[in-house]
Amino acid sequence: MIIESDKFIKMFADAGIEITDEQMYRLGMYSEMLVQWNEKINLTAITDPEGISVKHFFDSIYPFSLVDLPKGSTLIDVGTGAGFPSCPVKIWRGDIKITLLDSLQKRITFLAQLSDSLSLGATCIHSRAEDLGKSAEFREKFDFATARAVANLADLCEYCLPFVKVGGKFLALKGSGADEEIKQAKDAVKLLGGKITQTTEYTLPNGDGRTLVVIDKVSATPDKYPRTSAQIKKKSL
Repeated sequence: MIIESDKFIKMFADAGIEITDEQMYRLGMYSEMLVQWNEKINLTAITDPEGISVKHFFDSIYPFSLVDLPKGSTLIDVGTGAGFPSCPVKIWRGDIKITLLDSLQKRITFLAQLSDSLSLGATCIHSRAEDLGKSAEFREKFDFATARAVANLADLCEYCLPFVKVGGKFLALKGSGADEEIKQAKDAVKLLGGKITQTTEYTLPNGDGRTLVVIDKVSATPDKYPRTSAQIKKKSL
């Protein structure tokens, strides 16, 4: 096990989150697989024990303790990379159902193996968000969508809100000082059927600042969104 269990469990306990021995074991396996696979494919620049503990696992789980996550909720993680934040959240909350979406097949191969090894029951999909978001099978089918700092908030909303059913939420995990980004995204949020209902700033145990932005899905996303990747990159909503 790469991460230190006693120190790790205390870090979460100090934040009011209980991590069981069984969850600790599975997160330890996750950390080992992450480091092993990272030698073959580029999954993360963070491979030291403290970095994995704080910047991957705590940074994934803690923001989900700040929102109501009903039992059995469905969650799609857009641009999930090495499975953050959804895989640690699934280990912490085994009742939820996760879908992992990434545009790189190598990452999806890793995630499928991770899901099998840790019994996560994840659905792993190799696709681009702007393509899958148009699919009737996945459009407006999830209680929650999440993404961790893969684009500016306006673009993230266009990638993620089409997946969220009316009444669901998009949870955007951003860095510190996100006020201007949130302000600039307000028109896009409204246009895509969302409403910002919560912004919470917090600090990781290592002192790094973070912002959780909660966007409620209040109406259906217009059919023309998401646009193509080229259109999104050319001009944000």
